[in-house]
Amino acid sequence: MAIVSLLLLGAPAAADAQRGAGLRLRESENPSSDQVSRYDYRTNVTSVTPDLPGLKVEVRQYVDRLLLTNHTGETVTVYGYEGEPYARVLANGAAELNTRSRAYYLNQSFFGLIAVPSSATPTATPRWTVVDETGQLEWHDHRIHWMLPGIPPQVTDRSRRTKIFDWSVPISVGPQRGAVDGELLWVPEEDWTPLVVFVAIVVVVIAGAAVVLVGRRRKRARAARSRSGAAATGDVASEAW
Repeated sequence: MAIVSLLLLGAPAAADAQRGAGLRLRESENPSSDQVSRYDYRTNVTSVTPDLPGLKVEVRQYVDRLLLTNHTGETVTVYGYEGEPYARVLANGAAELNTRSRAYYLNQSFFGLIAVPSSATPTATPRWTVVDETGQLEWHDHRIHWMLPGIPPQVTDRSRRTKIFDWSVPISVGPQRGAVDGELLWVPEEDWTPLVVFVAIVVVVIAGAAVVLVGRRRKRARAARSRSGAAATGDVASEAW
């Protein structure tokens, strides 16, 4: 988590350095797309406090986005990386973001590589902008995903499920402080080879059984025609006699 904090605090300088070197962020680094995330990562919400009816938080896109639903009748506030109010969902369902929060800008890049204006500081008076009116707020949060392009050092065996770190996103419901807590896991993609082989065997067996059944039916049909033909010939012979 210390690495994540350093990356977030140094994100503006990193973005400036990239622009100075003539580099541009890849389109896949936009948090609206999870293509930059390996499918081996999974983030889970383990608890939401306070635990109130009408308050729900879930993970979207497996690893880097949260969706908060507020039907508590209170304002739910989400706090940014420096403890400043970053977002809130009002009792009337309006979801708002604080454009004077550094998180507002950092969350627009998967790795936080974006310039933050000087007007965005932890002590600045919030400036709220409405982004939704359905009682829900979805946002990218750097605290819940791996911030570096390399594999986490915790993952010593890529074939095994491994916890990378626990995370926490501070919130408040009305005057009551709380948090959304969770964990980031390395979950290797399942090997589908045994299942594919099994399905292939089943298909072959069914196809073989079908061939045998069709063959038997054809044999019975030919036998029936032969008997009918023989009977018909016998009748004609009898009449001629």
